[in-house]
Amino acid sequence: MSERRPSSVLISAEQIQARVAELAAQIRRDFPSNVHIIAVLKGAFIFMSDLVRRMDGSVSLDFIAVSSYAKGTTSSGEVRLLKDLDTTLDGKDVLIVEDIVDTGLTLTYLQDILRARNPRVLKTACLLSKPSRRQVDVAVEYIGFTIEDQFVVGYGLDYAEQYRNLPYIGLIDS
Repeated sequence: MSERRPSSVLISAEQIQARVAELAAQIRRDFPSNVHIIAVLKGAFIFMSDLVRRMDGSVSLDFIAVSSYAKGTTSSGEVRLLKDLDTTLDGKDVLIVEDIVDTGLTLTYLQDILRARNPRVLKTACLLSKPSRRQVDVAVEYIGFTIEDQFVVGYGLDYAEQYRNLPYIGLIDS
């Protein structure tokens, strides 16, 4: 298999940082006191990191890991919990931070298992949304960018564990 690399920039680092600042302000308005942010590993860690550094006030963090992708460019359709939370959600205002919402299957699974843990509020933020790929209707209250059905990498998103470190969102041609 030949090495696949990003062929072009879809969303620049400057566009990402400007949108992250807007989202952080919007989230803080909606959660004025404390918000417990759960980053979905591995893809959302950079987005979450930049998001929380733009938020004043009280923020607590946790991480969860699920998998629905193989080492290719398409979803396996199976969702597995790889790492659970370290803290309880009872009565907390919770924000799930996801890198990309594609079919909606992974996020629906996550929302269902987290809602069962009795948070006071449960909302979701994603950096990227691909509505044309949705298989289920899933609530996402904060969306960074809506994109077409293209395979993207960078800013936490990977192809076979590569390119997460890019400061922009790049396209990989199929």
